[in-house]
Amino acid sequence: MDTPCLCAPVVNSWTIFGPMQCLSHRVLGLGLIALFFAACQPETAPTAKPEPALPALPPVPLFNGDSAYAYVAKQVSFGPRVPGTAEHRACGDWLVEKLQAFSDTVIEQHAKVTIYNGQQVPMRNIIASWHPEKKERILLFAHWDTRPMADQDPERKNEPIDGANDGGSGVGVLLEIARHLALQAPQVGVDIFLTDVEDMGEPHGAMGLGQESLKTWCLGTQYWVKNPHVPNYTARFGILLDMVGSKDAKFAREGYSMRYAAGVVNKVWKAAAAAGHGDRFLSETRNYVGVDDHVFVNEAGIPSIDIIAYDATTGGFPATWHTHADNMDNIDKESLQAVGATVAHVVWTERE
Repeated sequence: MDTPCLCAPVVNSWTIFGPMQCLSHRVLGLGLIALFFAACQPETAPTAKPEPALPALPPVPLFNGDSAYAYVAKQVSFGPRVPGTAEHRACGDWLVEKLQAFSDTVIEQHAKVTIYNGQQVPMRNIIASWHPEKKERILLFAHWDTRPMADQDPERKNEPIDGANDGGSGVGVLLEIARHLALQAPQVGVDIFLTDVEDMGEPHGAMGLGQESLKTWCLGTQYWVKNPHVPNYTARFGILLDMVGSKDAKFAREGYSMRYAAGVVNKVWKAAAAAGHGDRFLSETRNYVGVDDHVFVNEAGIPSIDIIAYDATTGGFPATWHTHADNMDNIDKESLQAVGATVAHVVWTERE
């Protein structure tokens, strides 16, 4: 008689198993125990593949308001930059020289355009580009010409104005941006467009809403829209700077900007807060611009906004607008700093 298997369990008076049965049941028992413990383990999610790391962004450069101020003063030193005058030509030559030193390419557009009174005047658009081979681009623009009359001034109405703020301030900020672009490129391509014959529109309230004379303004931009400096040119978005240097300037969300490019407005306003200047960029929307360069750029398919000062005391533009008080005495370095630092934050944090 075989010796009983001492390891075989006896359940409900079943027969004691032999040696081979003992081994097989031992294996089976161990397997069941393993399955039991496996079933008791918490379910684990499949390991997710890590997201590929995005390329590091270059640091945002430190915008220099003093430098921007000096660029504004240099423009004003030429005198009023009225198209067709020697002062306009001299300042244009200087702008081209500066941008050629800072950028990869500079393209000039020369043409004759017809202003509101039927007179033809020479136009000189200036476009500087950084990394023109890149498809993803940002367009920064401002007009560099000045008003040939002071139609909002009670005195000397027919004399041209200095245009320190209206004409000089936006260009001054963009030249300081250009200086930094020469030192450290962002991930995207950048174009700086200095548009001409913006400020020779019909006088006497032509900037009001619903005026038929609105298309007598921004003639350089209207020409560029029909004749882009690069065939089929496009950009991810555009930022216009106009009258950004007035004392303690505040910037409302401009009405056309919100209609055409609210997402770009939100991007820029967030950048202003990140740059420490959110107090100057107001949350409310104001419809105080009859027309400006960004309107035509938007109609060409590039979502664009206007950073333009809003003055609560006038309910619109700064009080110096189209007067002889638009001079260097009324240019604020801190306003230039706030706008320039904001634009720099937008440009250098944009991913390709």
